[in-house]
Amino acid sequence: MTLAALGRRRRWPTPFTATKPSFMAIGKKSGLLIAGGGLAGSLAALAMAKLRPDVPLILYGEQGRFGGRDGWTIFESELSEEERTLVEPFVSHRWAGYYVAFPGGSRNLKAPCLRIAPERIDTALRKMLPPERIVAKARIVAVRDDSVLLHGGEKIVADAAIDAREAANWSMLDLAWRRYAARDLTFSAPHRVDRPVLVDATMADGDFAACLPLGEARMRVGRFSYGRDAGIPAAEADGIDAYVRARGWQVTKSKAREAGAVPVALGGDFQGFWRLGGARVAKLGPRGGLFNPLTGSPLGDALGAALLLTRQRDFSGAALHDLFERHATETWAKREFQRGFNAMLLRGGGSPAGRILERLYALDPALLASFHSGRPGLLDRRRIMAAANL
Repeated sequence: MTLAALGRRRRWPTPFTATKPSFMAIGKKSGLLIAGGGLAGSLAALAMAKLRPDVPLILYGEQGRFGGRDGWTIFESELSEEERTLVEPFVSHRWAGYYVAFPGGSRNLKAPCLRIAPERIDTALRKMLPPERIVAKARIVAVRDDSVLLHGGEKIVADAAIDAREAANWSMLDLAWRRYAARDLTFSAPHRVDRPVLVDATMADGDFAACLPLGEARMRVGRFSYGRDAGIPAAEADGIDAYVRARGWQVTKSKAREAGAVPVALGGDFQGFWRLGGARVAKLGPRGGLFNPLTGSPLGDALGAALLLTRQRDFSGAALHDLFERHATETWAKREFQRGFNAMLLRGGGSPAGRILERLYALDPALLASFHSGRPGLLDRRRIMAAANL
C-alpha cells in the first residue's frame, strides 16, 4: 500500500437529501457512522432511521446480509413497550409459552416469547436507507471516534463512529460458553410441537437439546452444552441426528448445520474490557459487553441501546463513547445475580448443570418469569438460589 493510498480521506457523501437535514443544535452536518451490520448495528441504524431521520448515517456491514447470521428468540417480559414496538416488524414467530423436559418430568409453561428474523431486518434497512447509506461486504480495518478506515486505505470521516462489530478480545472477562449446533429440518409428517422446547435434558449423554417449531412439519433442532472454552464438541452436531431418531421424526429436508458459541458471563474486569484497544470509541453489542449474561443473546440489549441512541442530542464521538461506556457499565453492575447463578450452574458442568436447571424450572411460573426478565427482586433471588442449591 502506498503512502498516498494510506492518506486518502473521504468526507461524508453528498447529497444526502434534496435539502440538508438539521443534524443537531450545534450545527454539525457530517453525521454518524455505524461499523458492523450484525444485530446491534442494524437495529441501531433502523431505530435512528425511524425515530431520528434528521441524523444522516452510514451503516457498514462486513457480511452480505444485515441483521446477523441467525435469528434470536426472546421472552416478551424482557422487553419494554418501546422495545416491543421497535422489534415488532421483524417478528417471524410468536408462541404463548415453552416446554422444558428433565428426567424427573416435563412442564408446559406460559410465557409469551417471539423470534425475530434477520432477513426481515435486512429488508427493512434496504427500504429505509438510501443505497449509498448502507454498505455491505465492507472490509473494515479500524474504527476511531470520528472515522472508519476501510481496506485499501479509504478513510470515511464524520462527527462520530460506533463500533458494533463482533467482539475481538474477551481476555479481560471471566467467561464460560454455551456451545451449540443446530439444523433446520423438515419432517415427513407434522411434528406436533406447538411451542419451543427450551431445555430437554432427557438424553442419556448428559447434554441438552432444544427445539424451535417453525412450521407444521418444520423445526430447528439443536444440541448445546456448557464449557470453559468456545470449541464446539463433535457430539453437539452428531447428537442432533440421535435426538431426532429418538423422537421418531423422519427427516425429508435438512439445511446445513450451524454451530457456534455464545458467552456466559461469570465476572472479570469490565472497565478493562471496555477500554481494550485504547481508542475512545463507542461500542454496541457484544463488543461493548452488551449481551444477556445467561443466554449470550445480544437482542434485548441491542434494542435498549438502539433506543438510547435515538434519545441522544450530542452526536460527537466523545459524547457517544461516554454514553455507551456508562450504559454498559451500569448494565453489567445490575447483573451480578445472573453472573452468580452462572457460576453455580457451571461449577460442575454436565449432569450437575442439568440437575440445577431441573430444580430451577420446578419453581413457580411467576418466579421463573422474573428470572427470565432479568429483573428479579431480592426475595426472588434468594428463592431461586436456594432452590438451585438444594
